[in-house]
Amino acid sequence: MSEVQGPMRVTILGSTGSIGTSTLDVMARHPERFEVFALSASRQVDLLFEQCVRFRPRFAVMVQPEHARTLQEKLKAHGLGTQVLAGPQALDEVSSTSEVDAVMAAIVGAAGLSPCLAAARAGKRLLLANKEALVVGGEVFLSAVRQGGATLLPIDSEHSAIFQSLPEDPGTWQARIDKIILTASGGPFRQRDPDSLRDVTPAQACAHPNWSMGRKISVDSATMMNKVLEVIEAKYLFGVAVDQLDVVIHPQSIIHSMVQYKDASVVAQLGTPDMRVPIAYGLSWPERMLSGASSLDFGQLQAMTFESIHTHGHPQRYPGLILGFETLRATPGSCAVLNAANEVAVQAFLDGEIRFDQIHAVNAATLDGFSPAVPQALADLLDIDHEARRRAQAMVHRLAA
Repeated sequence: MSEVQGPMRVTILGSTGSIGTSTLDVMARHPERFEVFALSASRQVDLLFEQCVRFRPRFAVMVQPEHARTLQEKLKAHGLGTQVLAGPQALDEVSSTSEVDAVMAAIVGAAGLSPCLAAARAGKRLLLANKEALVVGGEVFLSAVRQGGATLLPIDSEHSAIFQSLPEDPGTWQARIDKIILTASGGPFRQRDPDSLRDVTPAQACAHPNWSMGRKISVDSATMMNKVLEVIEAKYLFGVAVDQLDVVIHPQSIIHSMVQYKDASVVAQLGTPDMRVPIAYGLSWPERMLSGASSLDFGQLQAMTFESIHTHGHPQRYPGLILGFETLRATPGSCAVLNAANEVAVQAFLDGEIRFDQIHAVNAATLDGFSPAVPQALADLLDIDHEARRRAQAMVHRLAA
């Protein structure tokens, strides 16, 4: 990626979500450094309109044409010149155009894969908050990053922490590190009787103790599937073996992740649980700039505690973690199956079709019945995703019957 001249022009995919709004907050604190080029949303027309009024992007993209028409009418009535586009192809276009320097990939789910690939092939600074680009894309996505010469920077708090705790030269990672340790809050049910999890409601599952997140990600945190996806992502991001990845429960979410070196020393990144910190680091890297987050006050900091993932009946409380490590050791493409099944299962739970504990049942059954061929291109990944969703939905129907 060539050096940026003038303000960095940024496309934010998923600008109305928690990552997108936090990104805009950080950028607004540095108007001399950043310019909003394009914003996108799935359904939130009113919020995207408000963002367009404030930040005046060149383009705004909505997935559905009817939402795009509504947004265009609202913008025209206010005399704003933002051009409104619609559909997945438009997401690819605003992510890969030569006028864009950086892309914040904050679309939740496999829908973000195609624009991430487009940005990677175009050699952009790609700020990756979309787990699925790596979980689903795997080597196909990494190949696009290499071929396009993109700068891939992780935005998830855990992966940003790992990145900040590693040596600057990636060529020395394997020779120097022993393992990567991802921290997990344990979610809202860390101390709940596993036998009672069948009765969990969507509202309870979405009440995360530390982070403000969307409903899907909050449910993933409650099942620990978010940590499964993060482990898979870390494997691809940092090129380590599965056995070099570990998870530890850290309820306070102050240490965001750690790297243990071969001399037994551990380097960790600490900070308040505020996504503006990794977002600011990704935007400003290799520099650092004000994020708007509060600093840690060590005089007031509560005690930090840690628990093994095997504590408190882990196989019953977090069965998805075991399934995730098994999937990572399976044939390429299996991680895409798990991701697709989980998206279907979580939505079914939120819609009241299945119980909380049946999310894992859907994931396990879908994986057990589907062994995909090794994907070579985006079309292969989309085929795997489609078939896995079909099988997962069939399982949901059986459970709901």
